[in-house]
Amino acid sequence: MEAPTLQQTEPAALSPFNGDPKKKSLVTTLMETALRSSSFKEDSYFISQLRDSEKKALSELKQKLHLSIQSNQFSPDSDKETEISMWGVPILGGDDRSDVILLKFLRARDFRVSDALTMLQKCYQWRKEFGADSIVEEDLGFKELEGVVAYMHSYDRDGHPVCYNAYGVFRDKDLYQKVFGDDEKLKKFLRWRVQVLERGVNLLQFKPGGVNSIIQITDLKNMPKRELRVASNHILSLFQDNYPEMVARKIFINVPWYFSMLYSMFSPFLTQRTKSKFVIAREGNVAEALYKFIRPENVPIQYGGLSRPEDLQSGPAKPASEFTVKAGEKVNLEIEGIEGGSTIVWEIVVGGWDLNYSAEYVPSSEGSYTVAIEKPRKMVSSDEPIQNSYTATDPGKMVLSIDNSASKRRKVAAYRYMVRKSATV
Repeated sequence: MEAPTLQQTEPAALSPFNGDPKKKSLVTTLMETALRSSSFKEDSYFISQLRDSEKKALSELKQKLHLSIQSNQFSPDSDKETEISMWGVPILGGDDRSDVILLKFLRARDFRVSDALTMLQKCYQWRKEFGADSIVEEDLGFKELEGVVAYMHSYDRDGHPVCYNAYGVFRDKDLYQKVFGDDEKLKKFLRWRVQVLERGVNLLQFKPGGVNSIIQITDLKNMPKRELRVASNHILSLFQDNYPEMVARKIFINVPWYFSMLYSMFSPFLTQRTKSKFVIAREGNVAEALYKFIRPENVPIQYGGLSRPEDLQSGPAKPASEFTVKAGEKVNLEIEGIEGGSTIVWEIVVGGWDLNYSAEYVPSSEGSYTVAIEKPRKMVSSDEPIQNSYTATDPGKMVLSIDNSASKRRKVAAYRYMVRKSATV
């Protein structure tokens, strides 16, 4: 079967950010910079690629760690542990995996050996007291928050596990009180949030050249920032102190207008290394930001992708094709070479929608009539991806139309399809 073709009408090019380009807001400028930025390069864990000073720091940390363990100073409340493991990796195992763990602590402390050793020791003690190694198996009673507030969902284009965070549901005062009503409830929630992160960390390989960090995506839409300040501070503190260099990139989506003020206030206190990990996407530009790092078949449907939670149980997602619909443009996706009796099943999504969609089948035989499968209809931002199928009686092609001619905003989109040929008798 021939590959689908794109037929497009080309209007004058318009900015995807609307309005006078000389009057862009700070949020827009930050977002554009973040989306263009390739300044962040993930750290290498190959010893041969380290600087001499970094190799020396790694060697010193191993020596100090060994002495600390032997003298029972590393974990003084234990009965002289001789093998210390973190995330299932013996940190003095003498192999590549242990080097990855130690390098994470060194980088978190700018290769200051004593500081890295102290951080490692405190982290190990916290993991023992908190029960972090076994927390993944616990039932903490937050079923209503699973897949909503914090959850792991698929991978990015480079194989990093992706963790989504969305706290907008806590605008509901009853739910907020149920989860954060007192100190005990807050502690239980923090334990659950660590559980989610541990699930992601357990997917890491901890080896040079492997996947050694996750992607964090935080949805700021409707987030009750004042009420969640205490919980957010606790989460941030726990993660910074006990999960060094575990995040490859931090993506903020549905960013409100006031984020520009917060960013400008805190930006001078952030290192260039930290800022290089940030990606900022305002509301209406979420799909465009996420598609840059995550394939559309792995992006959740609520963020303009094709992935549903149940899809994760069925193995790797069927790849989707990406395309862009410019402002003022109409795109026709033609799926040709369909045989009579075949059934075509398709899915299509446009980030943010806010345009018209239709589908029709065009038989190839002369004199046949075009069949309207889906009449033109307005698709709005709250609509989910379209799923449909059609069984062709005659050979022909399917035409999916995306009409963005009334909009001044560029859209990213994706679709995938499958053709099942009729069974032969």
